[in-house]
Amino acid sequence: MPMTEPTSTTTRLTVAQALVRFLAAQYTERDGVRRRLVSATWGIFGHGNVAGLGQALLEYGEYGESGAYAAVSPGGTAAGTPVMPYHQGRNEQSMVHAAVGYARQSNRLSAQAVTTSVGPGATNLVTGAALATINRLPVLLLPGDVFATRPADPVLQQLEVPYAGDVSVNDCLRPVSRYFDRITRPEALIPAALQAMRVLADPVDTGAVTLALPQDVQAEAFDWPVGFFAERVWSVRRPVADPEELAAAVRAVREARRPLLVAGGGVHHSEAEDALRRFADLTRIPVASTQAGKGSLAWDHPADVGGIGHTGTATACELARTADLVIGVGTRYTDFTTASGTLFAAPGVRFLNLNIASFDAHKLAGQPLVADARSALEALTEALAPHGHRAADSYVTEYTDDKERWEYRVDAAYEAEDPDTRPTQPQVLGVLDALVTGDDILVNAAGSLPGDLHKLWRARSRDQYHVEYGYSCMGYEIPAAIGVRMAAPDRPVWALVGDGTYLMMPTEIVTAVQEGIAIKVVILQNHGYASIGGLSETVGGERFATAYRHRSADGTYTGRPLPVDLAANAASLGMRVLRAKTVDDLRTALAEARAADTPTCVYVETETADTVSGAPPAQAWWDVPVAETATRPSAVKARELYERLAATRRRHL
Repeated sequence: MPMTEPTSTTTRLTVAQALVRFLAAQYTERDGVRRRLVSATWGIFGHGNVAGLGQALLEYGEYGESGAYAAVSPGGTAAGTPVMPYHQGRNEQSMVHAAVGYARQSNRLSAQAVTTSVGPGATNLVTGAALATINRLPVLLLPGDVFATRPADPVLQQLEVPYAGDVSVNDCLRPVSRYFDRITRPEALIPAALQAMRVLADPVDTGAVTLALPQDVQAEAFDWPVGFFAERVWSVRRPVADPEELAAAVRAVREARRPLLVAGGGVHHSEAEDALRRFADLTRIPVASTQAGKGSLAWDHPADVGGIGHTGTATACELARTADLVIGVGTRYTDFTTASGTLFAAPGVRFLNLNIASFDAHKLAGQPLVADARSALEALTEALAPHGHRAADSYVTEYTDDKERWEYRVDAAYEAEDPDTRPTQPQVLGVLDALVTGDDILVNAAGSLPGDLHKLWRARSRDQYHVEYGYSCMGYEIPAAIGVRMAAPDRPVWALVGDGTYLMMPTEIVTAVQEGIAIKVVILQNHGYASIGGLSETVGGERFATAYRHRSADGTYTGRPLPVDLAANAASLGMRVLRAKTVDDLRTALAEARAADTPTCVYVETETADTVSGAPPAQAWWDVPVAETATRPSAVKARELYERLAATRRRHL
């Protein structure tokens, strides 16, 4: 039932209860659409949070008697639902991954919180926090902390630092958080919570936000001003372009003869895909995409030339080498995108950077256009339209023909001549490509799959391609797929994992089964770290310690493959498992998995690139330093190649 007007100006609650009540009343708003800022909390409980946040989530959650408080936020929480929905996790790092997957699918407009106990539970958050902050995706971390009142010293799991009494293991989270505070007094929660929400909702500063909560303070009662629990709406800004910067940008585009636009993740975060399409339709400027930006244009749009950089297409990389103007939209220009500073090689090449963050807009000594990606693209399109500015016909013909040639290479990588043979990894993607629609979402992060996906995958919708490559964290895929499915409950969500990634973090399969979250997991078994094995070979490491094999008589890992049955493991965690031995089996299994309304796994052992052709090789360099001195011929040869390629690096001034 709805809340009545308070009869006093304060209400007595514990710190944890107050925090949950506060979070339930926070909203974002962009373009007139309001969303819950913190929609749910993941948690694993221990002595550091069970009596504080654990009790508070019970008080205001599914099983509490205070469910009527759901009406505190009529803008987005239906009456009768819990103030703060709770999800039970199995691993602290993977809970953060799930929350990050949810935030990315929600265009950073809605986030989730994660609570853990003090000690190993809290330090397990660090990897997930780094991933969130590097990718600039919001997540609220609420780790327990040691006693603020020091009743005993040290307490269980306390880190003793002889020179500083106020340091705990939670301080590990400081460098990977965009905002950090430790709440040592109840009243300190008020300014800290407000600052935390500001950062979560800020498109420039967002990332992991940590509020460390001493376990005694969590349970301490305080008379809270009722205004603390009033509904707050955090406006997510769309800053517009400065007129002078816009004018300079228009001049740069009009003067360019071989322009190339690089679409980054900021296009998706801003929901600027339609604005980018209109810009490309008007100007016919080719559009390449980073890992985070793939899907900014549909793959069959005439101006889309595919991924750029080390894992990109030959079409995009050749255009980058000869471009006289690079228009970066919402990109951080990582080393994969720039091929470690070797890709943009034309004499006098200049950069025009449309970015909401001034820090990124000034990279590569570029001409900045500091603004929201959508508003900047709209303004640039409007300013160019009266001039009828279009790329030259000869340039359009050049990249169109190159794109057509690249698509033949994709078809060749996807095609399986004999459907009764074991598929290669690209052929697995080819079978999936033939099955999915724009509704499907693919989640991946690490191993050899990101490279193959960036080169080969034909993105059909703005959010089909969900590859986390800012941190490229093994173990991200399965929990992130759960978060994505929470944000898009009616869409097929696929977690694509190799055997190395699967072994890192399969535990949230249990969560998917428990919650009935019908993700589809595809396990590609290639018996080792395929990506690093290939890299090791190119840098003179001879694939050392990258295969999952028994030791041979000489002590190396070159014996028989390990008798690991990952399909049986997934089944033991409660998942339905379909085994596919051939390409034909795979077609049947993937179709069955796509139609399933329960968590389903497809397990396939792939043919390795050692014996059959796989995806096209890298189209651009990546700087991984090679041993300067060595006796093994492979390392000596690799060093010679490294020095030749490193000499082509340049600093853009």
